[in-house]
Amino acid sequence: MANQLKYTLNQLDHAVEIVKKQMDESRIVTFTGDLGAGKTTLIRALLRNLGVKEPVTSPTFTYVNRYTLEGGKILYHFDLYRLNSLDEFMEQGFHEYLYQPGSWCLIEWPAIIMPLLTHEVCHITLDYDDNARSMHWKTV
Repeated sequence: MANQLKYTLNQLDHAVEIVKKQMDESRIVTFTGDLGAGKTTLIRALLRNLGVKEPVTSPTFTYVNRYTLEGGKILYHFDLYRLNSLDEFMEQGFHEYLYQPGSWCLIEWPAIIMPLLTHEVCHITLDYDDNARSMHWKTV
C-alpha cells in the first residue's frame, strides 16, 4: 500500500522529513512525475537538509551529480530523462553506483532502469495542481 502526503511549497520541509525517514531503510529513492511536478525541488531541499553546501542542480546533461555528506556518506543524484536505454545506463557504468556501501542514490525519471532496482528502494511519485503538490511513496 502506498502512502500519501499533500503539501504546499511552504510545507516542503515536511515532505523532506518523510523522504529522509524512507532513506533509513532504502538505499535508492526514485522520483517520478510530470515535468514541473517538483522532483528537483524536493531533492534540492533534501540535500540542503542533509548538509550539502554546494549548488544543487538536476544533472540533466551529465546524468549524475555526486555529493559527499558529513560523515563521508556519498549521495548520487541521477536525472535519467535523456537516457535512451538500459544498455546505455550500463555502458556508462552507472549501474556500479547502485547499492554501493555507504551511499544513496536519488533517481529522477527512473523508468528505464527499473529492472535494476530490486530491493531497498523507495518509489516516490509526485503530482501537482494549482493549490498543492502530492507525494505518494512505496518501499520495496
